[in-house]
Amino acid sequence: MSPMHFHIKVKSDITEAMRAKDQLRLSFARNLLAAFVNELVAKRQKPDGVLSDEDALSVIRRLAKQRRDSIEQFEAGGRKDLAEKERSELAYLEAYLPQMMSVEEVRAVVEKKKAELGVSAKSDMGKLMSAAMSELKGKADGAVVKEVVASLLS
Repeated sequence: MSPMHFHIKVKSDITEAMRAKDQLRLSFARNLLAAFVNELVAKRQKPDGVLSDEDALSVIRRLAKQRRDSIEQFEAGGRKDLAEKERSELAYLEAYLPQMMSVEEVRAVVEKKKAELGVSAKSDMGKLMSAAMSELKGKADGAVVKEVVASLLS
């Protein structure tokens, strides 16, 4: 993502979507902007303020996780139409997220942490997980990190 604030970028996306008459993108951008405003209010700031990039990223990650959960639920319930809508919104959200590390990259970091901490028993999984997540926060999916940690300690 460019040095431009996420909050400001979403506002410009709304304008672009209006000009392009792209109703789907307009809807997604408005939903994201509403989530940013809700976060500002929750942090006791003015609703017309600008959310920091760190806070904006955490909002985007939270919304993306909600979309993934919804997709899973809709598919389990046989609602492919609703799952597709959620997938579209997830794709829109993921365009804002930085590229996540691959499983191999995560494994390299976790193996290094494992050696640093001298962890070898499965009972130390929490300790290793905590150390790995503190280094990988925002760079790797927590589920991937957990999977790698579990595979290294089994």
